[in-house]
Amino acid sequence: MNYKIVTDSSADTLSYEGIPFASAPLKIITDKKEYIDDESLDVEAMLLELKTYKGKSHTSCPSTGDYLAAFEGAENIFCITITSGLSGSYNAASTAAKMFLDEHPECSIHVIDSLSTGPENYLLIRKLAELCGEGLDFNTVKEKITEYHNHTRLIFALESMHNLANNGRVSHLVAKMAGLLGIRAVGRASDVGTLEMTGKSRGAAAMIKDIFANMKGEGYSGGRVRIHHAVNPDAAENLKNKILSEFTDADVTVDTAGGLCSFYAESGGLLIGFEI
Repeated sequence: MNYKIVTDSSADTLSYEGIPFASAPLKIITDKKEYIDDESLDVEAMLLELKTYKGKSHTSCPSTGDYLAAFEGAENIFCITITSGLSGSYNAASTAAKMFLDEHPECSIHVIDSLSTGPENYLLIRKLAELCGEGLDFNTVKEKITEYHNHTRLIFALESMHNLANNGRVSHLVAKMAGLLGIRAVGRASDVGTLEMTGKSRGAAAMIKDIFANMKGEGYSGGRVRIHHAVNPDAAENLKNKILSEFTDADVTVDTAGGLCSFYAESGGLLIGFEI
């Protein structure tokens, strides 16, 4: 079968070996600059610039044209987008899929609203690549990835809420007080795709402990884990070691967050996708 996986850049991966793959870039936009979340973006430099920026900021999803271009070259396409609760990416991909199928009725496209972002989306990509590599037909892959999606989760931890404040998602006073008190916000992607704060941790060690407790509270018992960090490799490795200390055979990998996820997580933030 001729398969292709398409994502937007919130999945924190711009390429994937072993299967045709394309990423449609999101954008981070301020009054001063536009950052395109592709291979040319210097994420660390972006975070440094945004740290002192005091104006409004927002994100922009890929266009239908971006998705149409990404769909080219395959007959069977699976597309994973950031949660529709945060972005119009799913709607743009769905519109593009209809347009593409009108022109190519012999093709099949399934667009997945991840209800999540970052490392959970990466787990979906990894599973899709495995299923497609087994030579299964399109509908069987669709059924199996839908079932797998029921068993993946996302937890995140933020060291700063500066960008969330500039984006209008929390008040500037709350963001400032959290920073002064050394408070890390811990949260999850809800069942309807919104980002839900579940607790507060004071200090890095407490944050790692609380993340792991939240994972187990969601039902984690040793499945795959994908940790993405925004310029915080030490915390990511500490969390990895914490997981492996209890689940010694777990498949735990660490990588850096891309532009869009780093914008929301901010410098020091962690995003954790895992199987339950």
